[in-house]
Amino acid sequence: MAAETETGEEKTEAPTGKRRSKARDEGQVAKSVEVGTVAVLLSGLAAMHLFGSFLYDRLVFVIHDSFKIWANPSFTDADFLAFAKKGIVDYIVTLLPFFGLIVLVTFIVQAIQVGGVKVTWKALKPKLSSFNPISGLKRILFSPQSLVELGKSVAKLCIVGWIAFVIIRGEMNYLLNLGDMEIRSILLYILSVMGRIFLWVSMVMIFIAILDYAYRVYEHEKNLKMTKQEIKEENKQSEGDPQVKSRIKSLQREMAMRRMMENVPKADVIVTNPVHLAIALGYNNFSMSAPTVLAKGAGLIAENIKKRAREHDIPIVENKELARNLYSMVDLGSEIPTTLYQAVAEVLAYVYRLKGKV
Repeated sequence: MAAETETGEEKTEAPTGKRRSKARDEGQVAKSVEVGTVAVLLSGLAAMHLFGSFLYDRLVFVIHDSFKIWANPSFTDADFLAFAKKGIVDYIVTLLPFFGLIVLVTFIVQAIQVGGVKVTWKALKPKLSSFNPISGLKRILFSPQSLVELGKSVAKLCIVGWIAFVIIRGEMNYLLNLGDMEIRSILLYILSVMGRIFLWVSMVMIFIAILDYAYRVYEHEKNLKMTKQEIKEENKQSEGDPQVKSRIKSLQREMAMRRMMENVPKADVIVTNPVHLAIALGYNNFSMSAPTVLAKGAGLIAENIKKRAREHDIPIVENKELARNLYSMVDLGSEIPTTLYQAVAEVLAYVYRLKGKV
């Protein structure tokens, strides 16, 4: 059954890329706590296997070193401070490989689970609704998610307890003989039993983690789904409001028109047809390789071009065929093609004779 919004509209549409990106920025990802738990268990088991001997030898060294210091009859406060500093360093060196591997594996697994590492502070921003004790209590006690989490916790506790009970019950005969064994053998035996408990618990937790992660992905996709109206609103925001876009285009046209009209006084001649079209041509043999269309327009724009030309005493020449060709063939700001050289040259020659130019 599709999810519904507060307005009653069903969320039936797949989430867009923008919706997914926004959810990720806010810390909303499909993440399972059980996957992290399995990562801790397996990495702890691997660390025990890799660093078990190192951990034992280091602990024996630290304990022996401690007994030597306490056996010193002239033990002073300064010696105690030095002993404390050395003890802290020894324990850090002893435990660093063990916990370092666990932290590294857990970080990698969590990064893979959420699709990479991305720092975001939006999820840490306080929300006023989170400080409401009544809603918080309802969320903890009565929400379906809380009931699911409670059921999972009880099931995990029962499973782990049952596995530990079965394994320890099978070792009862060996436990009775621990008093006859050396300390090293006792520690190695305890580590062996703990390793088996860890292994079986990890295998069960892997199965639970797979189911939980699949459920988290399903819930995440369900929460990200959008209504048809939300899709429309997002597209509207992405593409822009039609009225705003229309206003922007209008302003752009006005600015382009203003710049074009400012070029009219630079023209040498205005070619018309004579009512509908007007094209402003300019030529400078030092900076141009051919005459250039500085302004052009039809209808009201043509009238404005001719009006501005009269204000600046620029000659207006009627040539219907040339005006049509210039208007249709030459873009604004472009030089005329070679096919129009002869016709334009005749017009410019006529204008130059009027102005007394050579």
